[in-house]
Amino acid sequence: MKYPPSPALLPAAIAAAFLPTALHAQAAETTLTPVSVTAKGYAAEDLDTPVSSTTLDRDEILRRNAQNPGEALRGEPGLAVASDGAQGQNPVIRGLKKESVVLLVDGMRLNSAQPAGAVASFMSLGLADRIEVVKGPASVLYGTGALGGAINVLLPQARFEPGAKFSAAASYDSASRGVRGTGVLNASGGDHALMLGASLARINDYKAPDGRVDRTGYDSDSFIGQYRFRIDNAQQLRFSLQRHEDEDVWYPGSAKAHPSALVRSTIVRSPEQARMLAEVGYSRKGAGESPLNFDVRAYRQEMERRIYAWSDTRRLDISRTHVFFTTDGVDAKADWLVHPQHLLSFGANYWKMGASPERFLANPPTFATVRRDPFDDGRLSVFGVYVQDDMRFGKLNVLAALRHDTVKGEAAAMANPANPALKITNNLDRRDSAFSGSLGAIYEADPLLRPYANLSRAFRAGEMRERYESSPRGDGYYYAGNPQIKPEISTQFEIGLKGQSERAGYQVALWRNRIADYMSGLDISGTARAVTVCGAANAAACKETVNISQVTLHGFEAQGKWQFSRGHWLKAGFSLVRGTNDALDEPLFQMPADELSLGWEGGVAANWTMDVTGRFVRRQNRVATVFSRGSENKTGGFATADVGATWRYAKSQSLRFGVKNLFDREYHEHLTEGVSGQEIHMPGRSLVLTWKGDF
Repeated sequence: MKYPPSPALLPAAIAAAFLPTALHAQAAETTLTPVSVTAKGYAAEDLDTPVSSTTLDRDEILRRNAQNPGEALRGEPGLAVASDGAQGQNPVIRGLKKESVVLLVDGMRLNSAQPAGAVASFMSLGLADRIEVVKGPASVLYGTGALGGAINVLLPQARFEPGAKFSAAASYDSASRGVRGTGVLNASGGDHALMLGASLARINDYKAPDGRVDRTGYDSDSFIGQYRFRIDNAQQLRFSLQRHEDEDVWYPGSAKAHPSALVRSTIVRSPEQARMLAEVGYSRKGAGESPLNFDVRAYRQEMERRIYAWSDTRRLDISRTHVFFTTDGVDAKADWLVHPQHLLSFGANYWKMGASPERFLANPPTFATVRRDPFDDGRLSVFGVYVQDDMRFGKLNVLAALRHDTVKGEAAAMANPANPALKITNNLDRRDSAFSGSLGAIYEADPLLRPYANLSRAFRAGEMRERYESSPRGDGYYYAGNPQIKPEISTQFEIGLKGQSERAGYQVALWRNRIADYMSGLDISGTARAVTVCGAANAAACKETVNISQVTLHGFEAQGKWQFSRGHWLKAGFSLVRGTNDALDEPLFQMPADELSLGWEGGVAANWTMDVTGRFVRRQNRVATVFSRGSENKTGGFATADVGATWRYAKSQSLRFGVKNLFDREYHEHLTEGVSGQEIHMPGRSLVLTWKGDF
C-alpha cells in the first residue's frame, strides 16, 4: 500500500509527478497508474480505491478547449451537463444535478445559491492542473450535498523548485470567435516559493447549425496567487488568493413569456458576477515509522452576483437582484500511518454562509421600482467530523469511514408571495443532523482483474435557495421556498471491476441509489395551494419545493482504453442512468440520455498525433408526465464527431488544430434548461486552435 506525502503538498506533487502521457504517440508502451486526492482525501492510486472516479489532466482540458467543468466533463461515463447558456453549464453525476454535487477548488467547497447559471463556472478552469471526480455518494468526506459525488478542480501550487518557470496557453475557436489566454509563473528561492497565474477569455455569441445564438457571449477573468514559507523540512505555511470575474453573461435558456402584454417575455442576465477566496494554511509532515501528517486551513469566500430579468419590449430590467454570499470556513485533517498496512485519517470541517439578497421589481403597468427582498439575513452553518480507515490485507484493500454532520438554517424573514406587503417571520429555522458512512473493498486477483464493491450513505440538507427564496426560475415557473424542507438521505450499493496493464486499462460499475425525501419542485399550478405559496399573480405557473417520499436511480457505466499498436490507442465509454419517482411510479424528472463514446489517438508522423472522438447519444423518451405536467419534453438522439491533430514542434511546446462537431449537427443535450421545446442548440462546426508552452 502506498501512503501519501504531506497533505499541503499533494496538489503540486500530483501535478508534477502524475500527468498522464500514455496517449501521446511517441510515448512508451507503459501507462502511469491514475492517482486521485479526492476519492480518499489524500493521494491514492485509483486501482486501490473501491469507488468510481474520473480524472482529466491539463493537457486533456486544453484539448477539449473547455471553459468550465461542465463543458470539460461532458461525454464522460456517468457524467452529463445541465446547461442554460454558453457559460452556465453545470456537471451532472449519475442523474443528480448541481444541488446534489459538491464542487471544490483545491479541496474548498464553493457555496452559493444559484437560481440561474452555473456555480461551476466560478472555478477558474483556465488555470486548472486537474479535474477529479468522485462518482457516487461522498458525504463521508465532503459533508452535506454530496449525494451524487464531488468534483475537485486542482489549481497550480507554489513549488520549491530553484529558479523561475513560466507556462502559458492560448486558444481560438471559430464558432464563438472566442479567444482565451493563460499564464502561470512559479518562482522559488531558499525557503520561499511564489506562484502567480492569470486566465482571460473573451467569448462572443456562438454559431449553431441554424444560425448565430444570441446572447451566448461573455467575458471572463481569473487571477490566482500563492506564497509558501518553509519553516523547516517538515512544516510549511501558505497563503492563497483566488479571484474570478464574469461580465455580461446571459442565460438564453431562461427566456420565457411574461403574463403582461406590456412585457411579453423576459430573459435572465448577469451583468457582473465574481468570486474571491483567501486561504491561510499550515501543514506538518510526519517522520519515523508511524508518521502523522497534519493540515489545517482557514478561508473566506465571497461570491457576488447581479441577476436581472430583461424585457426586450420595454428595454429595461423587470427585476434586479443583488446578492452577496459570504462563507467563512475551517478545515483540519490528519492521516496517521499506524501500521505499514494501515492508514487512519480523520478531520473536522466547519463553515458558515450568510446572505441578504436585495431585489428590485418594476412591475407593469406603471413599472415603478419597488423593493421586494426574497429573504433577510439568511444563514447556513455546518459542522462535521469524520474518521476513515484504509486497510490492506494482502491483495485485499478495505476502506471504511464514518461521519456526523449538523446543519442549521436560519433567516430573519422571507418574502410572502400571497401578500407582498408583508413578510413571513415564523417557522423559518431548522436544525438537522445525520450520519454518513461508507464501506468498500477491492481485491487484486490480477492487475487486469480487480473486483470491488461499496455501500455508502450520504445526506443533503436544503440549501438557501430551496429554503428561503420564492422567485421565477429558468423553466418558466415561479418556485416557492420551503424553510422546513427535510434533508435527503441516499443509500447506494455499487459493484465493479477495474484493471490496468502496460497496454490496457478499464473501469466498469453497476450501481443502485435510493434517495428518501428527495427534494424537487412540484407543479401545483392552478390550485388553491398555488395562490397561497406563489401568490395570485404566479398561480398559473407555480412549483412548490417539496420532499418526494422516495426515488430510485440505477445505472451502468464503463470506460476503457487499449494500445493495439505502439503509440496507438482505442478508447470507449458507455453510460446508462435510469431514475424512477417511486411515489408516482413514473420516470424521474430530468434524467440524462444513454450515451456511447468511441475514440482513437495515435502517431501519424514525427512529432504529430491525431485523434478522433465520436459521441452517440440515444433519444431520451423516458420523461416525467405526471410530476412535471408536461414541462419535460422528449429529446431526439444525435451523434457528433471531433477530430484534431497536435504538433509537438519543440520539447515543451505544442500546437493543436481541431474541429469540433465536424458534421455540423443540430442538437441540444436533454438536460438543457429552459421552456420545453425552446431549448437553445449547441455550437455547430468549429475550428479550434490551441498553443501550449513551458519556459
